Amino acid sequence: MKRRTWILSALGATGALVVGWGALPPRSRLGSAANMLATQDAVALNGWIKIAQDGSVVLAMPRSEMGQGVYTGLSMLVAEELDVALAQVHLEQAGTDAIYGNVAMLLGTLPFHPLDYREGANPASIRAGEWVVSKLARELGLIVTGGSSSISDAWEPLRMAAATARASLVAAAAARWQVSASEISIDKGMLKHASGKSANFGEFAQAAAASQPANVTPKDRKDWKLVGTSAPRTDLLSKTNGSAQFGLDVRLPDMVFAAVRMSPMLGGSAGALDTAAALALPGVQQVVALEPLRGASAGFAVVAKTTWHARQGAQAVQTQWQQRSQGALNSQNIAAELQNQLDKESGLAFHTKGDIDGAEKSAAQTLEASYTAPYLAHATMEPMNCTAQFKDGKLEIWAPTQAPSSAREAAAKAAGISQSDVTLHVTLLGGGFGRRLEVDFIAQAAKVAKATGGKPVQLSWSREEDMGHDFYRPMHAARLKATFDAQGQPQSLRIKSAGDAISPRWMERAVPLLAGPVDMPDKTTAEGLFDLPYGFAHQRMAHVTTTMGVPVGFWRSVGHSHNAFFSESFIDELAAASHKDPLEFRRGLLQEAPRYLAVLNLAAEKAQWGSALPADRTRGIALHESFGSIVAQVAEISVQDGVPRVHRVVCAIDCGTVVNPGLVAQQMESAVVFGLSAALWGKIDIVDGVVQQTNFTNYPMVTMAQAPVVETHIVASTRKPTGVGEPGLPPLAPAVSNALFTLTGKRHRSLPLLA
Repeated sequence: MKRRTWILSALGATGALVVGWGALPPRSRLGSAANMLATQDAVALNGWIKIAQDGSVVLAMPRSEMGQGVYTGLSMLVAEELDVALAQVHLEQAGTDAIYGNVAMLLGTLPFHPLDYREGANPASIRAGEWVVSKLARELGLIVTGGSSSISDAWEPLRMAAATARASLVAAAAARWQVSASEISIDKGMLKHASGKSANFGEFAQAAAASQPANVTPKDRKDWKLVGTSAPRTDLLSKTNGSAQFGLDVRLPDMVFAAVRMSPMLGGSAGALDTAAALALPGVQQVVALEPLRGASAGFAVVAKTTWHARQGAQAVQTQWQQRSQGALNSQNIAAELQNQLDKESGLAFHTKGDIDGAEKSAAQTLEASYTAPYLAHATMEPMNCTAQFKDGKLEIWAPTQAPSSAREAAAKAAGISQSDVTLHVTLLGGGFGRRLEVDFIAQAAKVAKATGGKPVQLSWSREEDMGHDFYRPMHAARLKATFDAQGQPQSLRIKSAGDAISPRWMERAVPLLAGPVDMPDKTTAEGLFDLPYGFAHQRMAHVTTTMGVPVGFWRSVGHSHNAFFSESFIDELAAASHKDPLEFRRGLLQEAPRYLAVLNLAAEKAQWGSALPADRTRGIALHESFGSIVAQVAEISVQDGVPRVHRVVCAIDCGTVVNPGLVAQQMESAVVFGLSAALWGKIDIVDGVVQQTNFTNYPMVTMAQAPVVETHIVASTRKPTGVGEPGLPPLAPAVSNALFTLTGKRHRSLPLLA
């Protein structure tokens, strides 16, 4: 309780809450027609829904589509409530009002143990924490896509907005037809009455806008027709025929192109620029110096008539690159320092239970192990890019961004103008994984656009610049210790980890309002360690926060991505020490966590755990909760020429109510492939400040031929939806590593497995 009280007090001390917290009004997320873009061919009924003249529905879309299917999922919620075909729902980019802010993502930062949410498990502290953070999130209105939160955040406000729009349309039709509203039905976007009268939504949109229905509730789940089905993705056609617009697809009249070149040393700076050779090249127009954002490297951009000309010019600029003033960064030194920190510091305890010291003193058997995970890059298929035009004191930008709020703020600051003078168009994202929560490339584009005399400029990074100047997943290390009693039963579990905290650094860069003078405890450092479901009677889970100087950022599944490897590999070690089957060992520790046990059992059943396999194959299992969802995976592997070959991955997931099972399966498949690439090969090495990996040649990805068969099985649930985009990744590495141990007898305690 002391830790929780401190956290809540710290939240109340942030800049947004210092003055007048008690006077802040509760903000409705339904909004009004004024929140939507005014157009002649459509009428807004609230802040989310417009009705077009032809009866189709326009949805304000505040989330970014980066392959996770959010355009489809959110459209399905609207189509369900309005009883229209999915194809009748069209999208327009949401405005900047706070109703579009992502409340669920900030709620996910609360460091409560998942088992605390059981009935009677101190709900008062949870309610208090959620109230504070919800109010903060609603007032800040941060429009951002991340934390596997899009569906969970929209679940209530978007269904209510669509249900309210429906009630308004029915009321308008009832008034004109002079019948009871209860006599009117809706079928595929048509209002109908038993008398034979019918009309599409467009005919009543204007009248519905004046209606203020009361006591509106969304549909009961027994009446759902669309939600819960594997409806085809709404973006499938455009991505197939090439009409979909990603950031690099933007083309504007008189556009010029810019290529960046930054200090090869992380945090480095540039000396004087000798631009003569570059400006003498055909097509090259100008060179613009770029000051770094916090945590980034300095450099410059070359503007030319094509990207190829710009990149040729960038290579021709001469300068003396200089190391950062604090000295060169080296990943080997950082790894050693993490171990040093684990030796010296006790760390902040995120979770304690029982008498850990007493249990360790009286133990009949003790098992200890150390684990490590490296820095990782995001390596999105579409490198960083942004198109910008500065004209008549106003800035217009086209960007593949996960954080429109932060993007507008960064662009305005770089251009020296007010945010109200910035217009942002969010394109499709060619991958995000957290990298596009950053705004460095957007600020660069704004800076360059101000120098191009009103011409639009598309700034892009090469793959090499992208790999060498990422905001990397932090390097982390952990030490785990467990004890058994005289009967061989597990008694205690102590975990201490060390590594940089991401959230404070990201807030400094992207949300300065939330960046305080003192770092608050960052849940992402310890998630996947402090919140384990296993029933050890005595526990202490702590983290030592470091600041190593490498720019770090959110990477798909964040702390869970490495902490699940630490914890689930160690659980397997305990099973082996107990001479128990890994599945049965976990079952014994999950008697007070039935949801977790159900997911574990489903994965084991579908994978036919315990059944015979060919002599050269085996299985590994792992269970992990992240972003509110529980995932168990069974990996079936062999070793071919010394290299693990993953043939099959069986996934079971409990993610609450499922809007579209097809999207869930796609995200499990995506997470498995993404996670397998990282598990087998992923690492970023830094020598004298320079990142050694430069492209997919030395930062490989799983190929189609190497990809396993992925099966997804969903636990039926009536709970609210929880995350899907990230939870499939954390169990993959430990499942594969545990299988390797069974097959080879060698325990891997460091990632990547093929280091």
